[in-house]
Amino acid sequence: MVSVDVKDLGLRYRLQKRFSLAPGRQQAKATGGAIMREGGSAYVQALDGISFSLKAGDRLGLVGSNGAGKTTLLKVLYGIYEPTSGTVDVEGRVDALFNIRLGFRAGASGRRNIELRCLINGWTPEQISDRIDEIVEFSELGDFIDLPLKSYSQGMAARLAFAVATATEPEVLLMDEWIGAGDPEFQEKAKARMQEITEEAGIIVLASHNKNLIQKSCNKVLHLEKGKLRSLLSVEEWANGSK
Repeated sequence: MVSVDVKDLGLRYRLQKRFSLAPGRQQAKATGGAIMREGGSAYVQALDGISFSLKAGDRLGLVGSNGAGKTTLLKVLYGIYEPTSGTVDVEGRVDALFNIRLGFRAGASGRRNIELRCLINGWTPEQISDRIDEIVEFSELGDFIDLPLKSYSQGMAARLAFAVATATEPEVLLMDEWIGAGDPEFQEKAKARMQEITEEAGIIVLASHNKNLIQKSCNKVLHLEKGKLRSLLSVEEWANGSK
C-alpha cells in the first residue's frame, strides 16, 4: 500500500563558517529554519517537529515563504537528507522533479544521458531499451539526440531533462514547483504530461508559491514557517483562510 508517514521530523545541521551576532561581522547565511547556539557552535534547525500522514490518492501542497523548509522537506522524503530526529516512512516507488538535470553529463550525447539518468532511477538495460525511443520522440530533439549535451541550447537541454524525468512511473511523486520546459508549444506538451503523471501517481507532494495551482492540484495543504508546521488543512479550509 502506497503511503507516507512522517513523525516528529527534525533536521539540524551545523554552520561551517564562523558565526557571530556582533554588528559589522560577516554572518554565515542560512536559507531557512531557526539559527541556534550551543557552546561555541551555531546550528540551523531546518525542520522541527513535522508530522503528517498521506495515503493513496492524497495530493499534499507545501506552502510557505522562501526558506520555510519546503524544498528541504521534499529532499528528506526523497532520501537526500537524513533526519536528525523523528522518523520518515515512505512506502512505494518514489521519484522527484526538483532536480531534473541530475545525472546528466555535458560531454555525453543526449541519448547517452537518457541512459545514465534511467540507470540512476534504477531501470534495467532492457527497460531503457524498451522506452528510449519514446523518450527521444517526446523531447523533439531529432538528430540532435546523438550530439553532446554541451552543444544544446538551454531550451533543448531542458526538453531532454524533462522528457527523461517524466518518463518514470512513480507511486509517490515529489515536485518543487510545476516544472515546464522549452518553448511555449513544448510547455503545453509538458503541462499535459505533468497532468497525466499527477493523475496516475498514488501520492503527490507539491511545493509551490502558486495558490491557484495548489487549489487545482491538491486536497491537503501543509504550511511551513521557519521549519515548523504552522498548519495542516484541507485545501478548502486553506483556501478560505488565505483569502
